[in-house]
Amino acid sequence: MLIPLQITFHGTRTSPSVEEKIRKATEKLEQFYDRIISVRAAVSAIQHGQLSGDQYRVRLDVSIPGKELVVNREPGDSTTHRDPLVAVRDAFKAMERMLRSYSEERRGGVKHDIASPHGRVVRLFMDAGYGFIETPDGHETYFHENSVLNEAFKRLKVGMEVRYVEEEGDKGPQASTVEIVGAEARHDERTHLL
Repeated sequence: MLIPLQITFHGTRTSPSVEEKIRKATEKLEQFYDRIISVRAAVSAIQHGQLSGDQYRVRLDVSIPGKELVVNREPGDSTTHRDPLVAVRDAFKAMERMLRSYSEERRGGVKHDIASPHGRVVRLFMDAGYGFIETPDGHETYFHENSVLNEAFKRLKVGMEVRYVEEEGDKGPQASTVEIVGAEARHDERTHLL
């Protein structure tokens, strides 16, 4: 890595065991994908009241040449993220899947039309930072703004065609690595070049 690992804690004390888990997981990512420029990990405690206890959110920002990959693991309704080590594990697993997908795509091993499902954005909640994609089989899949590639969430519109990777989230299937495709993507690329 060109830039040293950055670990921050918000709303909770620094934990040597959590820091060590993040360091080991980062080393594993580097063995898997050797072109990582930087990794930033933020562990946040989310106050849920005295009876339910704190849960933890982990955000990972991984810079690689030409791209920034983001995983933001929210605890949702699950109680598994009461343990920050579990939240860290889940976030790094999601990042590993994202890096694997990106690496295969770069090598030409993934054909988007076959491997990555396409769908259409059917609902957007811009202020809250999430939306839903209608899948090819007619179901709706949740996605978060941090799952949209190239910081394109604000450019999304209902009806746009997107490509995505479906993964299991805390509340069921959710879309990650969401990317605008079709005429909208080509128009968007031309607009950004101007």
